[in-house]
Amino acid sequence: MSDDKKVISFGKKQNKQDKEEPNNLEYCSFCKRPNTEVPKMVKGPDVNICSECVLIAVQYLILQDGILSGQAQKILNLLWDIKE
Repeated sequence: MSDDKKVISFGKKQNKQDKEEPNNLEYCSFCKRPNTEVPKMVKGPDVNICSECVLIAVQYLILQDGILSGQAQKILNLLWDIKE
């Protein structure tokens, strides 16, 4: 997959009559920003999420308990490009 592809699709829309907006404009289902304003967008069946909302969700899920497992710390280090 090339780095210039900003919208990655998973699955198909459930309603076959739905049409994509002109110029492949897609919106994040969480923050409502279009794919032209975010680094990447993942598109699923009737739902989209931008890379920035994914990072927020991952950080929340990892940090919600306040205690990091070794695996969670490795993931955070990768996200923040921290060398071990």
